Amino acid sequence: MTLSSPLNNHRTVFPFTAIIGQDEMKLALMLNIIDPKIGGVMIMGDRGTGKSTTIRALADLLPEIEVVENDPFNSHPTDLDLMGDNARKTLEENGSLITIPQKVTMVDLPLGATEDRVCGTIDIEKALSEGVKAFEPGLLAKANRGILYVDEVNLLDDHLVDVLLDSAASGWNTVEREGISIRHPARFVLVGSGNPEEGELRPQLLDRFGMHAEIRTVKDPSLRVDIVEQRTQFDSEPQKFYETYQNEQEKLQETLVKAQNLLPLVDIERDLQVKISQVCSELDVDGLRGDIVVNRASKALAALEKRKSVTVEDISSIITLCLRHRLRKDPLETIDSGYKVKKVFNQIFGLEIEEN
Repeated sequence: MTLSSPLNNHRTVFPFTAIIGQDEMKLALMLNIIDPKIGGVMIMGDRGTGKSTTIRALADLLPEIEVVENDPFNSHPTDLDLMGDNARKTLEENGSLITIPQKVTMVDLPLGATEDRVCGTIDIEKALSEGVKAFEPGLLAKANRGILYVDEVNLLDDHLVDVLLDSAASGWNTVEREGISIRHPARFVLVGSGNPEEGELRPQLLDRFGMHAEIRTVKDPSLRVDIVEQRTQFDSEPQKFYETYQNEQEKLQETLVKAQNLLPLVDIERDLQVKISQVCSELDVDGLRGDIVVNRASKALAALEKRKSVTVEDISSIITLCLRHRLRKDPLETIDSGYKVKKVFNQIFGLEIEEN
């Protein structure tokens, strides 16, 4: 996803900068926008805590992107990895493509969606009779260069979650039917949300989400009143409410654009990388996904803070988000997984151990 143009027109969606609290969720989402290769966000929390509102607000905040006109995959006009076969063929034949500006797409994946609806289908009869690859794009095609949101992802069929995670990791979706294969770009930020009371994802699937944010219902009565008043104002006069946050929205959008441009220049010292891997090893995290995501997320945070070097504070801010869902769970364990991550981090980095 490329952030490049200014905020100009918008649908009336609750503004991202107006959302009170839930800093952990907002940070995880912004870092994935800066670097989609972090691998998406799993948001677990109580009902009615603004998960869907926040994700829609983020999609609305992002600037328009250039896409190839009449292209079902939102193809990038110059990046071949984000371009469908037809657009690539047209570019080779004509040397250029007709493009149009378009808001970043946010695709809602319904719980009852079938694999054909998600991945797309091939018309076998047409392919055999006319000798063409007749492909009906699915939700993954629509989500290319955008955000794919799955509410109650913990209730989604495991096989579909596998498909989504494979596409999110590789950036491509492949559909095969009767010996015919179609492949198209599907690079998106995958955001899943759910209520822990309704069941957890299998550890193998949970591990493949880059970050894991936990959100709770606000307890402070004064803050609750502020949130209720804010929502009432928005519901009664959405356009007027949005306009009061217009400047803040534009500033944050510009910050994200600059952060994404700065990201390739951000460096992390080897000593810090070694300590990150020490933390992962000490916590007995399987595989190397944890190491990779902590490195990526800390770089994205440094870019967000307009810096070219990762600091210990950057790592401290994101390491719990990146590792808490990768720990092996003991049913009898009473210690919070986030506290365990922080405790080991403080030990390895030689910081004071915070009390729970």
